[in-house]
Amino acid sequence: MPSYNTAPPVPPPPNPVDPLKRRTAWAAGLVLLVLGVPLLLAGFWLVVLGGSSYYLLAGLGFVLAGVLLARRSPAGLWIFALLVGGTLAWALWEAGLDWWPLAARGGVVFVIGLFLMTRWVTRTWPINSIGHEGFLGARGGRWALGSVLGAFLIAAVVAGFHDDNRLVGMQPLPPMGAAAAVPGDGVPPDEWHAYGRTGHGQRYSPLAQITPANVKSLALAWEYRTGDMRGRPGDPQETTFEVTPLKVGNRLFFCTPHQSVIALDATTGAEIWRFNPEIQGQLALQHLTCRGLSYQPPATMPVPATSDGCTAKLFMPTADGRVIALSPDSGKPCTAFGGGKGQIDLWAGMPNLKPGAYYSTSPVVVSSRLIIVGGTVLDNVSTKEQSGVIRAFDINTGALVWAWDSGRPDSSAPLKPGESYTANSPNSWSISSVDEALGMVYVPLGNQPPDQWGGNRSPAVETYSSSVVALDLATGKVRWNFQTVHHDLWDYDVPAQPSLLDLNIGGNKVPALVQPTKQGEIFVLDRRTGTPLLPVTEVPAPQGAAQGDRSAPTQPKSALSFNPPPLTGRDMWGATMFDQLYCRIAFHRLRYEGRFTPPSTQGTLVYPGNFGVFNWGGVAVDPVRQMAFTTPTYLAFVSQLVPRADDTSLMVQGKQRPEGSLPSLNENFGAPFAVKLSAFLSPLGIPCQAPPWGYVAGADLTTGTIAWQHKNGTVRDLSPLPLPFRMGVPSLGGPLATAGGVAFLSGALDDYVRAYDVNNGNELWKSRLPAGGQATPMSYAVADGRQFVIVVAGGHGSLGTRAGDYVRAYALPLTGASRPAP
Repeated sequence: MPSYNTAPPVPPPPNPVDPLKRRTAWAAGLVLLVLGVPLLLAGFWLVVLGGSSYYLLAGLGFVLAGVLLARRSPAGLWIFALLVGGTLAWALWEAGLDWWPLAARGGVVFVIGLFLMTRWVTRTWPINSIGHEGFLGARGGRWALGSVLGAFLIAAVVAGFHDDNRLVGMQPLPPMGAAAAVPGDGVPPDEWHAYGRTGHGQRYSPLAQITPANVKSLALAWEYRTGDMRGRPGDPQETTFEVTPLKVGNRLFFCTPHQSVIALDATTGAEIWRFNPEIQGQLALQHLTCRGLSYQPPATMPVPATSDGCTAKLFMPTADGRVIALSPDSGKPCTAFGGGKGQIDLWAGMPNLKPGAYYSTSPVVVSSRLIIVGGTVLDNVSTKEQSGVIRAFDINTGALVWAWDSGRPDSSAPLKPGESYTANSPNSWSISSVDEALGMVYVPLGNQPPDQWGGNRSPAVETYSSSVVALDLATGKVRWNFQTVHHDLWDYDVPAQPSLLDLNIGGNKVPALVQPTKQGEIFVLDRRTGTPLLPVTEVPAPQGAAQGDRSAPTQPKSALSFNPPPLTGRDMWGATMFDQLYCRIAFHRLRYEGRFTPPSTQGTLVYPGNFGVFNWGGVAVDPVRQMAFTTPTYLAFVSQLVPRADDTSLMVQGKQRPEGSLPSLNENFGAPFAVKLSAFLSPLGIPCQAPPWGYVAGADLTTGTIAWQHKNGTVRDLSPLPLPFRMGVPSLGGPLATAGGVAFLSGALDDYVRAYDVNNGNELWKSRLPAGGQATPMSYAVADGRQFVIVVAGGHGSLGTRAGDYVRAYALPLTGASRPAP
């Protein structure tokens, strides 16, 4: 009989573990553990500080998934799928469909999820083996992970076509005949006689050849290089080419960072003359720049003949504290000015003589009889700086006529022999405006050093710090004063030139003054009295200043305000979830109770920071459309008070100083605190707050309504790779508006000049610049009928934009219709 073997079958031997697959599994798990452990620990720290618990949970998910993957368990895929899904839900809850915040929250987990789906990882599981098939096995885990990755991808694509940061609107079109109703300003339409074109500081050209319909045809007409570049021995970091040229007749006039004055042919860009003021001695400067010259046209009334032949003058402020008068024809000094020297010495009557510690970076104000001069003093070095006195000099002789010192504001008479101006009084480093018809000069004032501690300020300082002050043009006496910040502890100087125009308010024409500020308020005032034309309210401000100081109980807020919403933990940002976590921890460790949180030894978040929503570039106002073209910037800064033991120890250590140079900045000798100041940045050097950081916006000056606002600029020149991501970048340098309905801006921190439709803010044209364009463009016309737009591209030292020495002219092509007759 046949025999049958009844013994049970012998199972096949178990699949041997492939050493390569084991190493792969260990490597994948190790990657997640290396990322997860720090995330877990830092996430726990954030929870202790009162922040989001997401990072703690995400770190736990990384660790669990890493351990399971290292053991070749398909449960690791399920854990990571849950992590990706949870991250997507959390990111949408915190950021909505805002692409950049969404990408920063989910980018790392999305990329790692894709990595776990690759064959390099999936081959570590034998799919046909026991425990790996089925819904809960490796195949099901891959399906779950792929599904949530797909959902994340869909959300990212939708967010890419969605812009929560864009306010779409339309500026009301001007009524028929409105342009003809705007009074003349005494400057020919084809010329540009002052920093803001006229003493009214509008930065508005009445030329209308360039329109939204043809601006795309703008092309480079000529380019001039000055040969003056930053990087010379002794140059401060902020050596910058920020000039706005003047155009008189067929000549352009401008100054360079190292103070040369140059005249060009306005049609061709050919150099006509150059003047070197021979800056005196070794100067230790915080800033080395010249934002512009000032022009005195030939007198309309007969004046005594002068031997120097200067029927007109250019005025140049210098880095060593002089104002030089030059002939526009020859570039030679006007020797009848300044007692035969062709210059005046701004150090006369100044206390605390320190070469380089007092100078003027901004053009002087010119009226028919006077030039009015302010100056800058060093920030946060000591309590024994120079005076912020505002002085008026006879425009023909240079003789001192009056001097208004905010430290003793009731007197404007010239000093008596042996007297000096008040040390450390608030100064005016920006550009002033003038209305000769009303007989007033409008002066934007800064703060008294030190900026972040004000325990010893006098009543006069408390009254005039961070104010716009209207002075009588003839006498220098105060006509009115409007303070934009009470007891300023944040370096919120009034940074920009006031813009003067007439507004139609309730059917009446009202002389108005528009004052942009660093904190984002735009105050619209009656320039006769300083009374607000748009409502201004006093809002409660955080309290609890440093020892020996105080905080103002309220701060003024305008109906026209670009003040951003207060920051929260969810506003923190980074290129990855890891530097975003760093920023969240840093945010919760700082003192921050909203705008005007007082400086502290703990460290205070200052937002908007002292870079300013608006800075010296100001805004452009259109007197026809009754609107402002603005460039708000949003960057947070950190200030930390450092207790001083005495007046000699260096508390804020910097690089080794050259012999004879100034002390390190922010030492505040004489005050109880030094101060550390920095932008609020991640370890990768990018802002800790989410973009956008820069916009263009249009505002109705009669109602205070922001009609439109769009993020502006790319990170092409800010990122390690030239990626043209349109994230909205900061801008430094003012805008230009024109009667043709086109505005221009070159100051964004990518190297472009752009044109915009003033009615809706749409970008119409751009041109790549060879260097940073941190200056204010201007516009003029030449004999052949073409309208030019001038852009200066020289870069900015502390902002790190590319250095250059370029003056560029753009124009429409010269057509037969616009050619001059033979």
